[in-house]
Amino acid sequence: MEQSPIIDVVKKVNPTVVSIIAYSKAASVGIPTIPTNQKDISQVNGGSGFIVSPDGLIFTNKHVISDSESEYQVITFDDKKYKAKVLGCDEINDVAILKIGVQNLPVIEFGDSSSLELGQTVIAFGNALGIFKNTISSGIISGLSRLIMAQAGISNEQERLRGLIQTDAAINPGNSGGPLCDIEGKVIGINAAMVLGAENIGFAIPINAAKKALEDIKKYGRIRQPFLGIRYLPLNKELQEKFNLPTDYGALVIRELPEDIAIIPGGTADRAGIKEKDIILECNDVKITEGKALCDIVQDCEVGKEITLKILRNGREKIIKTILREK
Repeated sequence: MEQSPIIDVVKKVNPTVVSIIAYSKAASVGIPTIPTNQKDISQVNGGSGFIVSPDGLIFTNKHVISDSESEYQVITFDDKKYKAKVLGCDEINDVAILKIGVQNLPVIEFGDSSSLELGQTVIAFGNALGIFKNTISSGIISGLSRLIMAQAGISNEQERLRGLIQTDAAINPGNSGGPLCDIEGKVIGINAAMVLGAENIGFAIPINAAKKALEDIKKYGRIRQPFLGIRYLPLNKELQEKFNLPTDYGALVIRELPEDIAIIPGGTADRAGIKEKDIILECNDVKITEGKALCDIVQDCEVGKEITLKILRNGREKIIKTILREK
């Protein structure tokens, strides 16, 4: 018999991996990709997931369970089927948590995605193409901290995914929501996206970005998302010249369309006294640039804690302190 650390990882992790079935008249998409013609069907394999607590909590991607009119079923490694309840979604990080009514389940072990290295061996698990259950592929970490615009969900809307792990381990439609593990069998990412027309370019959400969602579910019964409550335009040199602005960085608070509102009533920014046409230069002493977006900085802050905003209003800088509210 062949002796291999990958074989050991497969034996350890496979019992924690599940398939997720969506029942709906609308087609489910298993992974972000280019648009395809969708057909009315009653049952499709929505994707994959993995068990993170013995009492039935399961991680998957938000886009796997994006159809609000669908019902979801989980199939475990031993082919048992359970009705799944969606407990919450983290829209920023494309993470969702499901719950099935069963106890004493095998649980995956968490790794630390903050200490990953290029070239590190990884193993991807999932329900490839919605057909091939318990598919395993291996490869290496090809890149870190990737930023992509992915297309997913019934509406085919684009979503911005940040801080991603890039891997050459094969990630196919249906793999979404499955675990990406290290050579010790610890989950370090959630399979999330692929690039069509390319050879082995796949992406996973770092597991550390999902841990907070699990903590929120256990503590509050929901996923709490920090929320400024503004519409804004990220500034750069081109926009500075075009609109004759005093700065080439920051977030210009402005409505996108005439019928929009720039500041959501009752939100963090509204309560802090932010006004339309203010430019937010910094958040918690972090300069807002194209590479460090305001939404990314806010996402790393904690709901209920004080944040500090440096704004530019009528040519004068101003410091505003406020409590970050929940979406």
